[in-house]
Amino acid sequence: MAATIRRQRPRRLACWALMAVLLADLLALSDTLAVMSVDLGSESMKVAIVKPGVPMEIVLNKESRRKTPVTVTLKENERFFGDSAASMAIKNPKATLRYFQHLLGKQENNPHVALYRARFPEHELGFDPQRQTVYFQISPQLQFSPEEVLSMLLNYSRSLAEDFAEQPIKDAVITVPAFFNQAERRAVLQAAHMAGLKVLQLINDNTATALSYGVFRRKDINSTAQNVMFYDMGAGSTVCTIVTYQTVKTKDAGMQPQLQVRGVGFDRTLGGLEMELRLREHLAGIFNEQRKGQRAKDVRENPRAMAKLLREANRLKTVLSANADHMAQIEGLMDDVDFKAKVTRAEFEELCADLFERVPGPVQQALQSAEMKLDEIEQVILVGGATRVPKVQEVLLKAVGKEELGKNINADEAAAMGAVYQAAALSKAFKVKPFVVRDAVIYPILVEFTREVEEEPGVRSLKHNKRVLFCRMGPYPQRKVITFNRYNHDFNFHINYGDLGFLGPEDLRVFGSQNLTTVKLKGVGESFKKYPDYESKGIKAHFNLDESGVLSLDRVESVFETLVEDSPEEESTLTKLGNTISSLFGGGATQDTKENGTDTVQEEEEGAAEGSKAEPGEQAELREEAEAPTEDTSPPPPPEPKEDVATEGEKAAEKDNGVKPEAQKPSEKDEAGAEGVPPTLEEEKKQKPARKQRMVEEIGVELVVLDLPDLRQDELARSAQKLQDLTLRDLEKQEREKAANSLEAFIFETQDKLYQPEYQEVSTEEQREDISGRLRATSTWLEDEGFGATTVMLKEKLAELRKLCQGLFFRVEERKKWPERLSALDNLLNHSSMFLTGARLIPEMDQIFTEVEMTTLEKVINETWAWKNVTVAEQAKLPATEKPVLLSKDIEAKMMALDREVQYLLNKAKFAKPRPRPKDKNGTRAEPPLNASASDQGDKVIPPAGQTEDAKPISEPEQETRSEPADSEPLELGGPAAESEQKEQPTGQKPTLKNDEL
Repeated sequence: MAATIRRQRPRRLACWALMAVLLADLLALSDTLAVMSVDLGSESMKVAIVKPGVPMEIVLNKESRRKTPVTVTLKENERFFGDSAASMAIKNPKATLRYFQHLLGKQENNPHVALYRARFPEHELGFDPQRQTVYFQISPQLQFSPEEVLSMLLNYSRSLAEDFAEQPIKDAVITVPAFFNQAERRAVLQAAHMAGLKVLQLINDNTATALSYGVFRRKDINSTAQNVMFYDMGAGSTVCTIVTYQTVKTKDAGMQPQLQVRGVGFDRTLGGLEMELRLREHLAGIFNEQRKGQRAKDVRENPRAMAKLLREANRLKTVLSANADHMAQIEGLMDDVDFKAKVTRAEFEELCADLFERVPGPVQQALQSAEMKLDEIEQVILVGGATRVPKVQEVLLKAVGKEELGKNINADEAAAMGAVYQAAALSKAFKVKPFVVRDAVIYPILVEFTREVEEEPGVRSLKHNKRVLFCRMGPYPQRKVITFNRYNHDFNFHINYGDLGFLGPEDLRVFGSQNLTTVKLKGVGESFKKYPDYESKGIKAHFNLDESGVLSLDRVESVFETLVEDSPEEESTLTKLGNTISSLFGGGATQDTKENGTDTVQEEEEGAAEGSKAEPGEQAELREEAEAPTEDTSPPPPPEPKEDVATEGEKAAEKDNGVKPEAQKPSEKDEAGAEGVPPTLEEEKKQKPARKQRMVEEIGVELVVLDLPDLRQDELARSAQKLQDLTLRDLEKQEREKAANSLEAFIFETQDKLYQPEYQEVSTEEQREDISGRLRATSTWLEDEGFGATTVMLKEKLAELRKLCQGLFFRVEERKKWPERLSALDNLLNHSSMFLTGARLIPEMDQIFTEVEMTTLEKVINETWAWKNVTVAEQAKLPATEKPVLLSKDIEAKMMALDREVQYLLNKAKFAKPRPRPKDKNGTRAEPPLNASASDQGDKVIPPAGQTEDAKPISEPEQETRSEPADSEPLELGGPAAESEQKEQPTGQKPTLKNDEL
């Protein structure tokens, strides 16, 4: 008995643990039933959501538009976003911020900062000496960093999504340009953190577009690789991406479609904005030429006029895409002077001739990075608003050598739809069809370190080593581990970008610092002193390039091992419980492994530094944990050349040095014997298995960020609090405006109602004069002092007026409800009386209602009739200006009480069983009721075995009292009629059975 109880306890504990985990998941899902995506472009953004019942929908903004300008207006006491801020750009251009994403993650000496100053001279950019970055100086009291401005916009996008979804949203996927480096991606994450968003992933906008294209064409994807080029020219930049679609075999879901980014090319400044700026400059020159002899100022010195010209240039560019010429006109451009000029498409193309020459550049970069030719590209698809310019399409078509360009995708919303699909896939609240996404690393990352080597006896020198951590165009997300085997003391190493030779000189200047981080390790020597008898397996640094493309150093640890011999022990109950629970959730795989589909860990021994050979005996171990979705490719994707070489090096290193991979157990290889003959079962029992005892010591890490220092935690918290205060201020302002509008609307509506006949009928002249006077006084107060009134004061004024008019409104509402309510009460009384009369006519033998029940219903009917007649008579005596005694709520209460009694009797009749009828003297029942169905009176007789279908069953002899044949009504088995029928059956024949008796 005790053994049985002990066996049941682990099962019971496992059940409770499973219930706890499921409950925790349900609680976590309760707050994440909707997810959103933000396609953050340079000029505009698109927001999409997924919620139960609403699959992948673009969010409409407050102006019911699907596209929202990326514009923020910051004033002393208010903020404007989207279309409202865009309209403010003419009135207050200094406080209206646009294209601020170009400043993210860039220091003050970056060429893009100087370019931003030249494009938008109305903005004053301050200098932050701590981070070497810039910020917007709106006024002496208002200054915001680009990350804070972006955070405001992300918070606004979330408010739009929440209003559309009608529920709170925290999880989001944000699109970023593919050419964003580590500093720029971290800046976007910091902005999202300030806004209180949980970023599921920063997805490259070209990858999101490719995902959207593949999701809606899933059936067209097969095992044959299809190469598609996406050419995306937006407002601020141009990106060309080559994507390969094919189905692959995954471990969990079988054959699934996959997209793999093969090549990427880009131009950071080629886009629609540069075309508009050149058009603006052209229009400004024409306007100055028109006023040349009037000693007028240069229009370029007037920020408002330049803002008007930029808006007109944007409109002009759009119109010229469909027309050969157009008339540009602005009313009151400057000094109340109107502007009007004709611009042709040829002039526009001449202004942007050098820009059109740069159109094929990203295509060539993408082909070089993918190591492909144009013949291998099946289709070229246009994405982005600037691709609608005819000259862009003409030059691109000539560059790619295709018959036509693909336009079968929504150029504005494709990235937003792909990002929201990825958000649903990453969220725990939704289950979507798997679509494997393998993005590519654009900028390679390597690890550099220096150590002493002894080239000759007694001669030591320093040697600089490089190890490629993440190669160019390699897939991510993935994890990698680098092992330093030659150090037994504290040391430093550096994380830098790799070879950026594919970037031009100007792009390198814009790129910024090529050094990422210096890692200082502390505690290495102490770890060796702590385990002197153990064999060192090196200092292992664990790196992670996550789904957002952001590199992080998870941990650094010193690993020691030794061989110990002991007898195998039986697993404890807790171990079994842990294994049971782990098996329920995917075999104990970690969360990252499950989500990202980690491949089997590969041990790679790199025996050579980058560009040079390493010394004999040097072991710089590189272990890769690829987080791209696990797949058994059929056919496999093109392998990485570096990884193949490293794998061969690993095998050679294992043979030469005798070092076994970390994932290999001694029991699997060593026990097989030197000759390769497996031992017998008895020998295995006699042998004492040797196992490795592994000790891991955590190493202290100090990170020195070299590219762009992140905001400290206190600064991040302070910025988040400042933005939260601004949000609360905006909410309070909206609440005050709502209260003021409600008060003003109540005043106007009530003043109008006082002259309506239905209100004059129930009020005296004195009452109307009193109400009208109070309304006029409040209206005067609102005009004179309402601008300085608080929300509480406005609500109090509204409450006073409503209390004053409450009696008047109540009398009018009651009189409106009387006809309908009294008519419904009369109908219910009549139907109830008819029901009671019918119930009393039921014969006593069939009666299902008791006398008490019918008496109770009769009492309620009589009381309701009496109350109605008395109350209506009393109300008729009262003047209309007095409070009525006939109230609609009382009528509804009486109707509910009467209806409850009737419903009780109806339910009883519905479920009551009829009483059995008495039999006559001949053992047959009385005639069936008149409403009996034909099927009940004529059941088909099934002939017994051995009897033909034509043979008729023996019928009962006719009686004086005529009755139906015995087989015309169902008989109760075992009753008198059944016994008499069985007696009259011929000998040797079975009694005839009917359908219901079967």
